[in-house]
Amino acid sequence: MGFLRAALSVVFAMTSFAAVAADYPAPKQGDWIAEDFKFHTGETMPELRLHYTTIGEPTGQPVLVLHGSGGSAASLLTPAFAGELFGPGQPLDASKYYVIIPDALGHGKSSKPSDGLKTNFPKYDYADMVDAHYRLVTEGLGIKHLRLVIGNSMGGMHAWIWAVRYPEMMDAVVPMASQPTAMAARNWMLRRLMLETIRNDPDYNGGHYTAQPRMMKYAINLFQVATSGGTLGYQTLAPTSAKADKMVDERLAAPVTADANDFVYQWEASHDYDPSAGMEQIKATLLAINAADDERNPPETGVTAAAIKRIKNGRLYLIPASNETRGHLTTGNAKFYTEQLRKLLQTAPQHAM
Repeated sequence: MGFLRAALSVVFAMTSFAAVAADYPAPKQGDWIAEDFKFHTGETMPELRLHYTTIGEPTGQPVLVLHGSGGSAASLLTPAFAGELFGPGQPLDASKYYVIIPDALGHGKSSKPSDGLKTNFPKYDYADMVDAHYRLVTEGLGIKHLRLVIGNSMGGMHAWIWAVRYPEMMDAVVPMASQPTAMAARNWMLRRLMLETIRNDPDYNGGHYTAQPRMMKYAINLFQVATSGGTLGYQTLAPTSAKADKMVDERLAAPVTADANDFVYQWEASHDYDPSAGMEQIKATLLAINAADDERNPPETGVTAAAIKRIKNGRLYLIPASNETRGHLTTGNAKFYTEQLRKLLQTAPQHAM
């Protein structure tokens, strides 16, 4: 999971590392500095570092891929995601597409509180994060138009914002594991309780801790079990108390490598998310992909289905719940929607790059 990955800093280097799946080209990493970046609060950072990973050549059709809360580009380079999408003949074949996966503002190797500012780091929200992506793509990489924007979980919410905020920028957009509605109800309530647990741990000390707060791993794991994994998935994986205990023990034994301030900022950023007023502004061909057993985005509310009706070229693909799906985590496994994505890219009108 993204929040368990260590965030290592790099400076202005363009490097490459071995691909997780040998079937697609080795990913390359780079950094770009957004100068005088202005946040929604009015605060400005003279230099905002944005780290990114690319797969394929810049001559390919550009595709922007967006990760989830606490993650990074590295968290998407898995056999289940990258291994199903970027290889020869796959929907985002890197011989045809130029895949761009940024580390979001506050995440991975991009600028974040743990770089030194701690709680003096500007408070950012999802609009700030999308604006940072936009500057990276347009100013940093010189791209005028994207064939596709696709994102998962937080990245899915960012994709909704992209579609509303920059409607001319992409041909197609695929928000996954997300809804175009206010961050509210159980989703926000559980996020808020997780954050309050961390903040109220005496170890946190207002963000000036000397060691990571001890209650953090309990707060994170409680949130994860409550909001991802799938009802049928957990019944399959832990049908007895002994197996359930084993899963809990393994989770609690795993080290939490996330920094508490980074983590609090990352999840607090979702608080004012609400693109619902902008559905009519969306010009791209839109395919929303959700799982029927997604605990954070339950389809029975009907909010996504209602929003889709307001989009000129939009539709919803709901992955049926099964013993193989994992609730909110389902869309991390691209096998469930590779054909849907392939058809989208075959049929979505292509505008001038």
